[in-house]
Amino acid sequence: MENKKLPIIDRMFDNDAFSQWLGIKRIEEETGRSKLRMVVRKEMTNGFGVAHGGITFSLADSAFAFASNSRGKQAVSIDCSINHLKPVYTGDVLTAEAREESVSKRLGTYIVRVTNQDDVLVALFKGMVYRTDRDWELKIDN
Repeated sequence: MENKKLPIIDRMFDNDAFSQWLGIKRIEEETGRSKLRMVVRKEMTNGFGVAHGGITFSLADSAFAFASNSRGKQAVSIDCSINHLKPVYTGDVLTAEAREESVSKRLGTYIVRVTNQDDVLVALFKGMVYRTDRDWELKIDN
């Protein structure tokens, strides 16, 4: 199945210098769901030689942001937490898949599973957003 790119996520990603610095690739996306992938680089490791916890958090946070904004209303995080379950090393290929668990007019809850190249769960992220009244304004090409 060909991955259809969502215009809202196009706009967000094109202006997201940090996600681009991480080397994030958009794998799959649909309303309420985002799947991203990246490779851990040496400059992402800490003094223990493992990926800094902020790397898996940031990857999961990007998937969370894309999934929660995919409905067309601008959404902002109000709570996030992560459990680091396994160490992550240079060269590991991480995949984060965010899924909408519940959504209402004002709130959305998302779970993001972060796995490595062996499909081992390395982190579990939970986030909640506040859904504003602001619509995403998309540039229309003529």
